[in-house]
Amino acid sequence: MTQQATLLIGGNGQRQLSLTPRFANRHGLVAGATGTGKTVTLQVLAENFSRLGVPVFMADVKGDLAGISQPGTPHPKVDERIAHIGVEGFAFAASPVVFWDLRGEQGHPIRATVSDMGPLLLARLLDLNDTQEGVLNLAFQVADDEGLLLLDMADLRTLLGHIGDNAATFKTRYGNVSAASIGAIQRSLLVLEREGGDQFFGEPMLDFWDLLRSAPDGRGMVNILAADKLIHSPRLYATFLLWLLSELFENLPEVGDPDKPRLVFFFDEAHLLFNDAPKALLAKIEQVVRLIRSKGVGVYFITQSPLDVPESVLGQLGNRVQHALRAFTPRDQKAVRAAATTFRQNPALDTETAITQLGVGEALVSVLEDKGHPGMVERVLVCPPRSRIGPISAEERALILRQSPLAGRYDRPLDRDSAHEELTRRAAQALEQQAARAENAPARGRAAPRGRGRQSMGEAFAKSVTRTVGSAIGRQIVRGILGSLFKGR
Repeated sequence: MTQQATLLIGGNGQRQLSLTPRFANRHGLVAGATGTGKTVTLQVLAENFSRLGVPVFMADVKGDLAGISQPGTPHPKVDERIAHIGVEGFAFAASPVVFWDLRGEQGHPIRATVSDMGPLLLARLLDLNDTQEGVLNLAFQVADDEGLLLLDMADLRTLLGHIGDNAATFKTRYGNVSAASIGAIQRSLLVLEREGGDQFFGEPMLDFWDLLRSAPDGRGMVNILAADKLIHSPRLYATFLLWLLSELFENLPEVGDPDKPRLVFFFDEAHLLFNDAPKALLAKIEQVVRLIRSKGVGVYFITQSPLDVPESVLGQLGNRVQHALRAFTPRDQKAVRAAATTFRQNPALDTETAITQLGVGEALVSVLEDKGHPGMVERVLVCPPRSRIGPISAEERALILRQSPLAGRYDRPLDRDSAHEELTRRAAQALEQQAARAENAPARGRAAPRGRGRQSMGEAFAKSVTRTVGSAIGRQIVRGILGSLFKGR
């Protein structure tokens, strides 16, 4: 079945337009106003890649892409469109699906460690300024130098407290550490925790090869991230997807230009990735998009307007599907002109006018042809999906999760010894040593031995923990320490 599958996008009664599999990893763009058919186009592309044996990863922002896991049902309009396009051998069918969810509610949990996220993406996630990002980089360096594992948010919070309480000691080696910066990062961590970040950071971490699985019949698995709640935390959503993309880039071996992609990555609501992104991050995004093609990964950005994507990235997107745009404002008109100029023009088609006249399910399409040259733009009707359009029931989702090849693999979190536990042990040992010295101290009035005036780093951290016990935040810290000591033991 997979040998005969094609990447048919649509047709106009005279010509069909299909993606060439060996150019499908040259990336792409699906754009258009709300309600013009982008989601259905995304579903059709995912189905076709799966039938070709290519695994897919995509985020379900509106909760209606899960229908790809169920077969579609006949409808006169579907029959009419199939006949108009000239689709042969059309049959309704479900695609093999694996559901994922950062919260672990609607799919298998996806987790990453703080260390793997790294200071650059974490600073973006926490919306830190340059000074605060510098302190965060310092914290990662201290963790590396002292052999401290940064796995979850408790590790990072405890390490930051350790650095703040020993700022004078760290100053000579790492530079000044501002207490205000430490406090700002800690507050940002609390906000991230309320948004679900505490469920994302930890172990077991995602094994990226699990995204490249195939079904027993040879079809590629369609990995769907439940993002209907995650999208309400747009910075976490965009940073997570960028982390996932960069990890794929770093972990997958070079394959050059394969006959078909080894994975296709759909980045929905792509504007969230680029909004207010600092130059350093934009440079990283551009690098990843440019080089990940050689790893056999195709990246397709889904957004409302091509203006949402920086030109440096837009220029790398060789396959284009443009749904209707509205020209109500000057910015809208600029977006229409920009979209029209990105296509190789067709003498028989006024592209700029056509963009504003497209109906629901219609699109302007240009794909890479022989030798990787962009084909002339064509106005087409997009094929109907073979699977259900719309959401699925809780019972249908639960059944798929029970039958998943990954059932039980990620569902139970792990809590290894890491920075939080190690620094807590150091603090406890310092308190014990301090108590022992107090018992053996000379009688009152007798001079204490010299050399006892300077605290060790462990003593300073221990005293900091002790000072905070009486406050509400201090009680939370102590409860966190006790929980990590006894949890699962």
